[in-house]
Amino acid sequence: MSRLAAPTPERPWLVADIGGTNARFGLIEAPGGRPVRVHRMPCGEHPDLAAAASAYLQRDGQNARPSAACVAIAGPMDGDRIRLTNANWDCSAEATRRALDLDRIEVLNDFAALALSLPRLGDDDLLPLGGPAPTAERPMAVLGPGTGLGVAGLRPVAGGWLPISGEGGHVDVPAVDERELEAVRLLRADQGTVTAECVLSGPGLTRLHGAVARMHGVRRDALSAADICASPDDPVCAETLDLFCALLGGFAGNVALTLGATGGVFIGGGVPPRISGILLCSDFRRRFEEKRRMIDYVKDIATVLIVAPTPALLGTAARLDQCLETR
Repeated sequence: MSRLAAPTPERPWLVADIGGTNARFGLIEAPGGRPVRVHRMPCGEHPDLAAAASAYLQRDGQNARPSAACVAIAGPMDGDRIRLTNANWDCSAEATRRALDLDRIEVLNDFAALALSLPRLGDDDLLPLGGPAPTAERPMAVLGPGTGLGVAGLRPVAGGWLPISGEGGHVDVPAVDERELEAVRLLRADQGTVTAECVLSGPGLTRLHGAVARMHGVRRDALSAADICASPDDPVCAETLDLFCALLGGFAGNVALTLGATGGVFIGGGVPPRISGILLCSDFRRRFEEKRRMIDYVKDIATVLIVAPTPALLGTAARLDQCLETR
């Protein structure tokens, strides 16, 4: 693998966060730097990663000539293959490197990148959701409802941090009370298995809204996640958001226990920042702590909402910094 050169304004690093709906790009012009010239573009407007990156560099990157890139993708890693779970891109990392004339390309799961961003987030990037302050130098976890539901951990190791990625969003839905179980029963009748991602995501909000309407015998057209988040005064939308926050809290508590995330559990994704006020007043934290014999364990774990606009780009930059330091 080619040695990694430090970024400069003339030969920056390209960093990218490729979600199921949008791709975000930026440039790193110095080691340890934050992304500049950040731009978002819909994945559906481009056939693959190389085409999207080229369009960014020609327009918003001001024809920059990056020497290296780090790409976070919303899907599992499979060798050289870049495949998105919720979009139609299926391409090769090596072919992308050649197409962009890069010396080196790094590819990682989008939530592994989000995990790597955690030590770089400042107070202005975070909103406390209950519990104590995050504890530095302890294991942390991050999860986030967006187009899908991502989960990752971050563990301290000698000289830095190690991200732990997986597909935790596809575990069974954490329904415990009668209302949640009834909603899941209705959804299961429609689609069979109901995973956490089936309800804790943007599309999941739409599914939950439909289930809540049916529970009350109300006929409603399907609403988008954005419409539901923007309608907290509507009784069905309000109950949907209340149910969503409670399920998210229960799921976050499960993640904390599974990963031993005593340093804090961080909530990312595209949906939670839209409902931050509702989250703060909801059953999120109560459900997070409601773990029977493990209550004393989880009550000492911070829960924090990430409000930074492009945190995964910080994580991809951190990954390239790691490569620079250990080359």
